[in-house]
Amino acid sequence: MKKFITIILALALMPAMNVFAQSKDKAVFKPYTPGFYQNVIMKDVHAVQQKLHPNKRAKKFIMDQSGMQLPNKIADYKDHDYWHTPTISQGNTGTCWDFSTTSFFESEEHRLFNRDVDLSRMYTVYWEYVEKAKGFVASRGTSRFAEGSEANAVTRDYKKYGVVPRSVYNGLKDGRKFYSHAQMMKEMKTYLLSVKKADAWNEAEVVATIKAIMNRYIGMPPTSFTYNGKQYTPKSFLKDYLKLNMDDYVNVLSYEQKPFWQQVEYQVPDNWWHSKTYYNVPLKVFMAIMNHAIESGYTMSIGGDVSEPGLSHTTNTALIPDFDIPAAYINDNARQFRFSNRTTTDDHGMHMIGYMKDKNGQMWYLIKDSSSGSRDIDPKSPEFGYYFFSTPYVKLKIMNFMVHKDMLKKYMKKFQN
Repeated sequence: MKKFITIILALALMPAMNVFAQSKDKAVFKPYTPGFYQNVIMKDVHAVQQKLHPNKRAKKFIMDQSGMQLPNKIADYKDHDYWHTPTISQGNTGTCWDFSTTSFFESEEHRLFNRDVDLSRMYTVYWEYVEKAKGFVASRGTSRFAEGSEANAVTRDYKKYGVVPRSVYNGLKDGRKFYSHAQMMKEMKTYLLSVKKADAWNEAEVVATIKAIMNRYIGMPPTSFTYNGKQYTPKSFLKDYLKLNMDDYVNVLSYEQKPFWQQVEYQVPDNWWHSKTYYNVPLKVFMAIMNHAIESGYTMSIGGDVSEPGLSHTTNTALIPDFDIPAAYINDNARQFRFSNRTTTDDHGMHMIGYMKDKNGQMWYLIKDSSSGSRDIDPKSPEFGYYFFSTPYVKLKIMNFMVHKDMLKKYMKKFQN
């Protein structure tokens, strides 16, 4: 009897089951768009908060430069504005060290050989990440893996991997107009942390994985290419076309925590491989070398602090306000004090490309920049992508620079002794 009832129930349900089985719903991938929550609810929340707390928005304490007569026009530097390629944005990346130093070598190519060239930034960035991955393995996960580095990383990478024109490899994929490495860095860091957790220190495997991640985001760099009708490898392009000798470039530093007149380590996180090649000199010599170089037609890759109340993103001009320190009091101790208490940080690399002297004889420096900070003005303005640094600002806040070794000739014996 039970068996008979079961058969009857099965027959009764069969049509419904067949109908259900034949249903074919469709599915699609739909791009996310803000909906009622973002457009209505949160808009109302923010509007009410703004009405109740109109002064709650964060404010930044900065110097008021309004009404000041400032040499912040490119035209002010026309007599000593040295050849350089147009400014390029580093986008959403921390690769200013590469943008500034690559720009510097482009200007060096013009100065030495009267040849204009536009070099790839991302080719060097690619191999710097490879070097950082190797360092991470060699140090068993204690070496820093981040976007920042130093100017002399470029000379090291050029020596080892060569360089290519930007037209051959620009590192922009998927229709991007600006560089963005946030997701790529997140993926690489996550992978390296898994390597550390698993204690899987196979350098070849780690490097291969890091390359595979970068290849997806910024593309695989070329091993050979044609330029001006000739075939090159990245190394032969440096040696046979550019003919720039990386041993001709030196890094000058000025801080008191290491002995002057010695080559020392620049003790900042971005010097992740602990380079000890910096020529450390007193501030007066630091400024003398810099001024002699820029007045002699040499440009420099510079590094220092741009997170200052005296650097206005309205005027693109960098001053030291007297509420910080009067200009006359800026000396070695003032520099070191701020470096030691971390109010001076090594946060940005730029390219010094020119100078002028005001009516009082003070030096002003024309700075080519790749960051967003110099781009808060009208994009059509000739000053878009440039800064104008006063002498006090450079003396207090620019910590190091790269220049051709000819500028250190008169000081080399003192280092040897």
